[in-house]
Amino acid sequence: MGTSKITRNYQVTLPKDVRKIGEYKIGDKVLFMVKEGRLELVKMDTQIIEDAAGLWKETPERGIEYENRVRKGWKNRLL
Repeated sequence: MGTSKITRNYQVTLPKDVRKIGEYKIGDKVLFMVKEGRLELVKMDTQIIEDAAGLWKETPERGIEYENRVRKGWKNRLL
C-alpha cells in the first residue's frame, strides 16, 4: 500500500496500487465511512443508489403526503 499527502485544499491522491485494487477510475464517486475509529473509502455503485431510490416505488403516497401523515401522528400523541 502506498502513502499520500493531504494538500492545502484537503485533497488526497490515491496511490496507483490502491486505484488498481479498488478499480477506481476518473469520475468514480466514493463514500467515506467511519467504522470503529477507522476511515474507509468505498466506491459508490450506481446500483446502490437505484436500489435505495426503489425502496419507496411501491409506496402509494408521495413524500409530502407521508410527511404530513407522520406530523399529524405527532400532534395526536402530544394531545
